[in-house]
Amino acid sequence: MTTYEARPIGPDTLKELRDTDDAGRPCAPYTATDSGHPLRCCLRGSEAGERIALVSYAPLRRWASETWARPGAYDEQGPVFIHAEECPGPAADRTGYPFSRAGALRTVRRYNAEGHIVGGRLLEIPADEERGYDEAFDEAFADPEVALVHVRAVEYGCLHFEVRRP
Repeated sequence: MTTYEARPIGPDTLKELRDTDDAGRPCAPYTATDSGHPLRCCLRGSEAGERIALVSYAPLRRWASETWARPGAYDEQGPVFIHAEECPGPAADRTGYPFSRAGALRTVRRYNAEGHIVGGRLLEIPADEERGYDEAFDEAFADPEVALVHVRAVEYGCLHFEVRRP
């Protein structure tokens, strides 16, 4: 059973990103011709024929606006896929961690309450995917300084999901 909550991009933020992304560019929706683009709004892969968009997203900036953190130079933005129109968010019956497959490489980056990087690790997702993630998050949150964790793809560096201190 998944111990930690993988957080999608929230609905208010999605409304903003569907207008103008965090780099100040207008959203440019398109119809996906293939499947598998990791949608950060509902934490699943896209299906061919869905209307999606690739937008620039600044997760620490968004988190800092809620918490009054000051990430400074750690305030970065990167590409994420979202549905071009409203979506219901993650399925209520979804299990496990999103975008998870044994053998895939992820970075588990740790941030403190100010939004500064305080460590991280490379995770090769094991056959028992949930246990592998749970152990990485247990390790991260064992440090009382860690406020949140970002899981990112190694290949592209993009954010897959966020986990906050339980």
